[in-house]
Amino acid sequence: MTCLRRYSTRIGVAATGLLICSHLAVADERAERGRLLLTQNCADCHALGRTGESPLPSAPPFRRIGERMDLNELMARMREGLSSGHRDMPMFRFSREDARAIRSYLNSIRE
Repeated sequence: MTCLRRYSTRIGVAATGLLICSHLAVADERAERGRLLLTQNCADCHALGRTGESPLPSAPPFRRIGERMDLNELMARMREGLSSGHRDMPMFRFSREDARAIRSYLNSIRE
């Protein structure tokens, strides 16, 4: 019975490890998709990475967006139609999955 418990424990630990790795791979894929969406739509004005200044000085670097607003609130705004009071920023609307991907990427580069 002791050997069976040890064996079961090892299987449980291995399965947990696989689930964690799988979850991390999905999170990485989602964040990469978010990075690509931001590159296509926002890189002309905003800095996208963990370092660097925005091409448009008045546009905040995305790594600091979490300081200005809650990223869950931002995700909701992206789905409803994201716009700012800034006249140079166009309105964007993203699907739920795209908004989640962008939020994942923003979380990955937060300061």
